[in-house]
Amino acid sequence: MALFERLFQLQQHGTTVRTELLAGLTTFLTMSYIVFVNPDILSTTGMDAGAVFVATCLAAALGSLVMAFAANFPVGMAPGMGLNAFFAFTVVGAAGLPWQQALAAVFISGLVFLVLSLTGVRAWLVAGIPASLRSAIVAGIGLFLAIIALQKSGVIVGNEDTLVALGPLTTAPPLLALAGFLLIAVLEARRVRGAILIGILAVTGAGWLLGSVQYQGLVSLPPSLAPTFMQLDLPGLLHHDGGAPLAVLLQVVLVFVLVEVFDATGTLYGVVGRAGLLKLPGAQKRFGRALLADSTAIVAGSLLGTSSTTAFAESASGVQVGGRTGLTALVVAALFLAALLFSPLAAMVPGYATAPALLFVAGLMLRELVEVEWNDLTESVPAALCALAMPFTYSIANGLAFGFIAYAALKAGTGRWREVHPAVWLVAGLFVLRFALE
Repeated sequence: MALFERLFQLQQHGTTVRTELLAGLTTFLTMSYIVFVNPDILSTTGMDAGAVFVATCLAAALGSLVMAFAANFPVGMAPGMGLNAFFAFTVVGAAGLPWQQALAAVFISGLVFLVLSLTGVRAWLVAGIPASLRSAIVAGIGLFLAIIALQKSGVIVGNEDTLVALGPLTTAPPLLALAGFLLIAVLEARRVRGAILIGILAVTGAGWLLGSVQYQGLVSLPPSLAPTFMQLDLPGLLHHDGGAPLAVLLQVVLVFVLVEVFDATGTLYGVVGRAGLLKLPGAQKRFGRALLADSTAIVAGSLLGTSSTTAFAESASGVQVGGRTGLTALVVAALFLAALLFSPLAAMVPGYATAPALLFVAGLMLRELVEVEWNDLTESVPAALCALAMPFTYSIANGLAFGFIAYAALKAGTGRWREVHPAVWLVAGLFVLRFALE
């Protein structure tokens, strides 16, 4: 106990070891669904699902450990939702990059994020992006996750006349996915801890009872990490002729960096602020260390073989039960390491069991739309364009590009160009350059 006190200053933060342990368990239960969802999404690129499962657990554990000891914040970390979808369906799927080069793009974005944090440019960038666009980005990623979830579960299908249509609701996958979504929503409304995890396991169990899921056991030694470990292809990504075209490289890295910066900063401010830690002495220094922990975890995750690691908003659940120090994050790290033993269970989870989790998270992200200034057309139109373009063009990058360019153009066209922060002009200019290079 004395060791924990010395490492995490429990008394100063008004907490106890027991409270921190409970907070860590609560946070883990609310975010542990990522060990099932992340391999399911990234395996669509050709990556080995078992290796991605191990990489997900290790990246989450490493990121949470760094957060615990470097920043002493009660924040769990893991590969982020939205960023993994962008990796799989835009970078690899639409842009056509091999997953090895996509991992290299994650690596570069982590280094850029690290430089931005060390130089203070990150704070300048975050301060310059209007609140309406920031909210639209989050909501747009939510819509992007929603269309992926509905598609994966068979609730919607392709249609030549209308592009998409309602799928046949006479088979198990779409029905179980919809039932799982409702179960998660009911459990969350009743404040049941681990509601998303319970929903995933319940749908998987139902699939097993119906004979569409084969039982493979629950516990075993972890799969090999070799298929993804250190497999990033940095030379291939940077080589203009044989690798990614310059426009693709610019788009991919820019989007990764922007989403990582906004996601990490917004989540940390929200969770740490709710815990009341921003009022303590040395809070800004600790916050800077937390951002460094985030960028370090991104680089490490790319080496292990997963998409960008970030702070999880679900950490607020641990704060709600009293978590105030890095001991909470340490418990999260330990539980992610323990999760390595449950790889057979992860291998059993079908796509229609993870779809309800994606859909529910999407719904939560759509709440950000209330922050948009709907009464000001120069704010609301770019925000709406940004959010709508992500699912309808099947690309987070296109949504960001449309939003930033439209914002700058509308402000300039209405004579309000002075309201546009230089950061917006910079990002909009980079996206225009990206289109010009295509």
